[in-house]
Amino acid sequence: MAGDRSFKAYVASRFYNELYDAVSGYLEQNYSDLDVSSQLVRTIDSAELSDIEVKHVFIDDLPGMEIAFDVLLEAVFEISETDRHNDRHDEKTQWFKVSCTGDLSQDLDDFAISATEEYNYRGKQDNPMSDSLVPIIYKEQLEAVARAFLEEYYKEALYEPMAIDPTLLAERMRLLVQLKHITSDFSTFGQVFFRDCETEYYDKSSSSFQQIKVKSGTIFVDPDAYFLRNLGSVNNTIIHECVHWDKHRKAFELERLYNENATQIKCQVVGGIKGNGKDATDWMEWQANALAPRIQMPLSTFKTKAFEFIKRFRAEMGTSELIDVMEPVIDALAIFFCVSRISAKIRMIDAGYEEAVGTFTYIDGHYVKPHGFRKGSIRVNQTFSLSAQDAAVERIFNQELRALTDNGDYLFIDNHYVYNAPLYVQAGENGKLELTDYARSHMDECCLVFDMTVTSKVADKYHTECYLNREPSDITFEIKYHNGYQNAPQERQIAMRKKQQEEALEIRKQMTDDPEQCIELLLKWREMNYTDLGFEIDRDPKTISRTVKGETTPRVETAALICFGLHLPPIVSEKLMAVLQCSLNPLNPNHQWINEALHIKYPEPIWAVQDYLSQYGVEI
Repeated sequence: MAGDRSFKAYVASRFYNELYDAVSGYLEQNYSDLDVSSQLVRTIDSAELSDIEVKHVFIDDLPGMEIAFDVLLEAVFEISETDRHNDRHDEKTQWFKVSCTGDLSQDLDDFAISATEEYNYRGKQDNPMSDSLVPIIYKEQLEAVARAFLEEYYKEALYEPMAIDPTLLAERMRLLVQLKHITSDFSTFGQVFFRDCETEYYDKSSSSFQQIKVKSGTIFVDPDAYFLRNLGSVNNTIIHECVHWDKHRKAFELERLYNENATQIKCQVVGGIKGNGKDATDWMEWQANALAPRIQMPLSTFKTKAFEFIKRFRAEMGTSELIDVMEPVIDALAIFFCVSRISAKIRMIDAGYEEAVGTFTYIDGHYVKPHGFRKGSIRVNQTFSLSAQDAAVERIFNQELRALTDNGDYLFIDNHYVYNAPLYVQAGENGKLELTDYARSHMDECCLVFDMTVTSKVADKYHTECYLNREPSDITFEIKYHNGYQNAPQERQIAMRKKQQEEALEIRKQMTDDPEQCIELLLKWREMNYTDLGFEIDRDPKTISRTVKGETTPRVETAALICFGLHLPPIVSEKLMAVLQCSLNPLNPNHQWINEALHIKYPEPIWAVQDYLSQYGVEI
């Protein structure tokens, strides 16, 4: 695929006349009801459109190849007042929303407009898509998306633990799988064709590329190529391409609207779509990479099988410690579900077994024994384990780490900086110091934490989950001692919080009872403008401006939205709500929940706040 394609740009170019006519017709029929003010025109007798400019297009994914999309555009038009004495005219701009539908399998030749209205708010898409027609899927939605995929194509896997047969899955999706060497150097692990075409594959017997005709819905899988070498084999690759077919056909059709010769998506070993590192293709690869293992190992049935193996190996090994059985359990799960070890390991962490993080780790050419820690004590991109070189470099350049180790409080043992005490350190059979069993089960209690950053040339392609498996590879890491607030003593946590509170209090002191002064102050504090705020809370900037200036009476929900959009701490949001004359009624249940969110959810994004409130029937 050639690059990020813009659906907005395509719509603005191809359907300009249709959109123009829709707005022009609306003005002709509704000129007297327009929400505009003018010092020149007191009564609007007519409105004539001059020009339009498409600002945004919000797309909703529909079944098949259909889409619905709202086109937000800015219109320039002239309003007129006619009486017996003279004519008065004034030029105005206003945003409009034009609701449209179309079928990509028909090249949008069936494009239709269902409604035109003045833009007040965008509304919510049930299945939103990006401007490149890639589904918008958040990380927290992956399990539900994978489950819906299985409900449609492989329902039995949701109710009984089993290995997904990728060939059967492809058959149910009416796809044809062919094992073909796609490249001579195994750099491409899979390829899915969205159109009938003539393509080439690499013939190993003749060491040359051969031409072949393929049908739409054909998947090529290179049997010698493995995604990131240790992230799944042919089974994973087939499912990966099935996800592309199911989720990304519309993105491909948009590409074809620009380039009629487009036929395929090629997936490289390092991730990403061959020949492109743009955002849209990165998102498609991320989705396919993230969904494939979740489809292969549905969470509910995976947990059932994991519990069964844990019980079995605890009995066989005569231990009650979960960390002692974690590695054989992961291997058994990998074999059962026909996935790679690392995929099974990551899935165990998804299932809540953080003990899996410290398994199958190789550093400095040797195996690091399994270790565990308190749930939630480190993030995915953090580690207790580091190479001797990283340890030395950090000790030289990090004064805080050097201070901890200069006096012997922390020793470097088994690739960890561990506190020097008999509870954590012991002499092994050969006299070499090693971590005690207690230390390996309580790493957060006795070992220092380090942040990891990918520094190799594939940093922008490397997937976050791979931090968990640092086997020898072309991937290189930058290791930094984690001396931030997250794992700092309580005194520093208190100091940081006190500083935040002092800043908010200073802002509160500067706020007057003038709404415009307050908003200007808060926008400057957050380094935003009216347009930024409008986009953040999905409201017309002009509407916000009129609300602040007192031209319209704001609703409590609108005022709260402004507070959430600016991420205002309670001491500031309480003042702004009062200034906007939107005091919350403690006897109103909806107001009670809004007040709760203003106190405990204000740092979160708007969608998270809305999800929180929707649980209690509150819409903002």
